[in-house]
Amino acid sequence: MGVRALAGAALLAALGLAAHADPLRIATYSPDLSRDGPGLLLRDLGRKDAQIEAAIRVVAETRPDILLLTKFDWDYEGRALDAFAARLAEAGLDYPHRFAARPNSGMATGLDLNADGRLGTADDAQGFGTFSGQGGMAILSRHPIGPVTDHTDFLWRDLPGHLMPPLPEDVVAIRRLSSTAHWDAVITVADRPLHLLGMSATPPVFDGPEDLNGRRNHDELAFWLHHLPDGPFVLAGNLNLDPMDSEGRPEALARIMAHVTDPLPRSPGGAAARGGVNDGHKGDPALDTGDWPDDKPPGNLRVDYVLPAKGLKVLGSGVLWPADGPLAEAALAASAHRLVWVDLDWPPAP
Repeated sequence: MGVRALAGAALLAALGLAAHADPLRIATYSPDLSRDGPGLLLRDLGRKDAQIEAAIRVVAETRPDILLLTKFDWDYEGRALDAFAARLAEAGLDYPHRFAARPNSGMATGLDLNADGRLGTADDAQGFGTFSGQGGMAILSRHPIGPVTDHTDFLWRDLPGHLMPPLPEDVVAIRRLSSTAHWDAVITVADRPLHLLGMSATPPVFDGPEDLNGRRNHDELAFWLHHLPDGPFVLAGNLNLDPMDSEGRPEALARIMAHVTDPLPRSPGGAAARGGVNDGHKGDPALDTGDWPDDKPPGNLRVDYVLPAKGLKVLGSGVLWPADGPLAEAALAASAHRLVWVDLDWPPAP
């Protein structure tokens, strides 16, 4: 601490005032750090990889205190997550606290879930994936993590008022709700617990008239309506639903919004990304977080969210999507998704 900072702290102490803490920045990002086979992400993290370099630059630019990663391959010993954290440390970001657990994506069931007459395909896993852990989640934090309540094994049939379509009894008996995971991770910041409710939902498309994915996406969001913690929380992740322009069912998200503050994070790049399908969208393009081809549906959508509980004071928010320049090129090279961040005034007033 410099002389000026020491003098300021001493003056505040003399006046009986507490120094104002820095904002707590919470972010979610889907950096597309998923590969076609187990161990390949760890391999790529150990060498020069342009896409990984771009993802690191995106995170380094925003410097979140707590970061939920989606679409990040899980492995049993956490080697890929440790390697990514080491790469971030080289960029000046230290995340001593990390959490990841086996997701439902790629978890074999032994059943023909999509009734195509074949076993062991990506559609036969609890969540879409060709190997266990593909496209999982992870938390990186400057602050201690734990305990973590992992709801990932929660059965779809057990959700009150679920929208699960008619399925064979043996499928209903084992079908989990989470396509990836549902975590309630307590993160202690300045001696106060904050619940990070992390998830990554299935896209509400790629199915048939039964609308299985659309129903599952709805219910993955509705899950939190029955599991909101008593203390302060932030719901974050890839919800895979744009309330204005998605093909999904927005009702559960609308009900969640009654319990949270939507900071409406914006970006100049999203606002400028017009043309093609996007011109027919109803939503504000500055709020979009996914950058998909403009010449075919769905175009750009808002699918990634950081939603603080009502009562928490939001100091700022944004989507890292510059309109042009080297950072815009890095964001594009890293992923179709953009990092979303929210700054909170922490600790909250008693």
